[in-house]
Amino acid sequence: MILAADSSALIALSLCNALQFLDVLFGEVKVPQAVFDEVTKKGKKESMELFDYLNDKIETVCMDDYVITDFSIFRGEYEAMALYKKLGADRLLADDKRARKLAKLNGINTIGSLGILLLAKEKGLIERIRPYIEIIKESDIHIKKNVIDYALDLAGER
Repeated sequence: MILAADSSALIALSLCNALQFLDVLFGEVKVPQAVFDEVTKKGKKESMELFDYLNDKIETVCMDDYVITDFSIFRGEYEAMALYKKLGADRLLADDKRARKLAKLNGINTIGSLGILLLAKEKGLIERIRPYIEIIKESDIHIKKNVIDYALDLAGER
């Protein structure tokens, strides 16, 4: 299985030390250059961890012919969607609401950081998602309370 990834969910998963689940759950993780550049900027939170994790996962993508957009999303999100299409990926890792909405309009199957944690629990990689969510909540990453509550309900942890 192939996972194309956008930046926000990668940062969230890196913060809670959950990047390793991506490889186990999907086998192949790829990012476009714009996402790699965004998450590895010097001084950016988790930049060193993400540099190490993503260094061999960069895939070039031509922006022509892949995604219809209204340009309300960032370049990394747009390139990640184009990469999904190019590779015939199974899922697009994205947390941003606008990006997920546009992905749906383009026939792209998405999964967010909390979805990864739920899948990791389902596959027996972790016992509980709550400790990971608590770490994300303590950061400057914003995930709406109702989304967190829904994930905790699905995990049977609320």
